[in-house]
Amino acid sequence: MKRRRFIQTLAAAPAIAVPASIEPLAQSPAGTPRPQEEAPKLEFASLDAAAETMPRFFSAPQFAALKKLSEILMPPLNGMPGALEAGAPEFLDFLIGKSPADRKQLYTAGLNALNAQATKRFGKAFAEVTEAQAAELLAPLRQPWTYEPPADPFARFLREAKQDVRTATMNSREYTTAGSAGSRRGGGVGQYWYPID
Repeated sequence: MKRRRFIQTLAAAPAIAVPASIEPLAQSPAGTPRPQEEAPKLEFASLDAAAETMPRFFSAPQFAALKKLSEILMPPLNGMPGALEAGAPEFLDFLIGKSPADRKQLYTAGLNALNAQATKRFGKAFAEVTEAQAAELLAPLRQPWTYEPPADPFARFLREAKQDVRTATMNSREYTTAGSAGSRRGGGVGQYWYPID
């Protein structure tokens, strides 16, 4: 039903009469107004501020590798929060856990390969490697970008993870808040659109 038709129907409907035997709620039996009780003031907290999220889909070593990878791919820059400050690894843990099976497989295999390569080359998990060691392991990211995804599954994982970490960070509340607090104004703020009937 269109909005105009609904309003016309509503305006044409007869008013409902209130029986005289019903007393108004805000008056006492003598007819004098009763003081209204004030509603209790409740303090609200956002769910994100209430507790830290725990990884649910990835195993502990996989999640540690994802955190390290996120920190490298999207560090804090020019006063803007990085992936860790924006909670991108936690969001990706949730997102990938709800994704189709092939995407889950891409991430689990990629994070396992990242840990396996770090252990084979440097004798420690990816979460514990230095920046220089991580740069060696992430060499496939330096390949020129093409429309076609890489044939190597590990390179494909790194490419997808880079895009996902960037998107999750830049769309987070922390990143948006930091951006609007600076001199830049958030895109779309103060702009409205009205639906066409």
